[in-house]
Amino acid sequence: MSQQKQVLGIDLGGTAIKLGRFDSKGVCLQSLTVPTPHPATPEAVLMAIVDAISLIDPEGHSDAIGIGTPGPADAQGRVARVAINLTGWRDVPLADWLEAKTGRSTILANDANCAGLGEAWLGAGRSFQDLILLTLGTGVGGAIVLKGKLFVGREGAAGELGLIALHPDGFACNSGNRGSLEQYTSIRAIRRQTGLEPEELGKLAQAGDANALDFWRLYGRDLGIGLSNLVYVLTPEAIVIGGGISASAEFFFPAILTEIEQRVLPSSRSGLRLLKAELGNQAGIVGAAKLALEKI
Repeated sequence: MSQQKQVLGIDLGGTAIKLGRFDSKGVCLQSLTVPTPHPATPEAVLMAIVDAISLIDPEGHSDAIGIGTPGPADAQGRVARVAINLTGWRDVPLADWLEAKTGRSTILANDANCAGLGEAWLGAGRSFQDLILLTLGTGVGGAIVLKGKLFVGREGAAGELGLIALHPDGFACNSGNRGSLEQYTSIRAIRRQTGLEPEELGKLAQAGDANALDFWRLYGRDLGIGLSNLVYVLTPEAIVIGGGISASAEFFFPAILTEIEQRVLPSSRSGLRLLKAELGNQAGIVGAAKLALEKI
């Protein structure tokens, strides 16, 4: 019997680089987290990844590497076009560099896309072919999975779901948009609106605080309006919500569903499920491993 294929899934973040060695069924054989070097120049990050790979797979069992980067990759998954929170990242040919250093076939994708693919493969979306994922964190990331495959668009930059317009004259967004969904539903937005952290608001709501419950209802309304637009365009079977804010999902999911039911024609939301992500901060390495498996 031939030995199962093994791959490496890597999640490159601003503070840490997470790595996992997986078999073809998605079983994590070994994992490792190392700090992201500072300053996080492309060369320094490359060497940190190569060193970490030699620790997690010293005997070279893995055939390919998938890596999630904090920003868009090109459509072929070769070049990190921009990487937010990293120093001097612009059109970095990271796949070529890693292939030259490790001898393993390499593919890149945006980190939110990797999280979406991870949830689609082994997490909350595993029973569905068509789904969208929103990650509610410092920013709002997104991923689109259609017919079981990540949809990245013509140039690799599709799926920036947090940057759609919600309020045309709202807060300015780094993207150049105004009033984007991210400006009302990210951790930063919650701090700006309330002066509190999402966890604090979650605890208050748990204790029955009327103001906190009202905040989450309005938060869910905004999210529901944004998601209604996406449902009309993509008609997914499921919407998966991840990121730190999803810990309070019980307080804002009802308002999301109310908005979608009011705003979206039944023909566009038939059987639609709203689900909480299941893989937590492992989603990125799981999705990156899936990318690598698809490459081989």
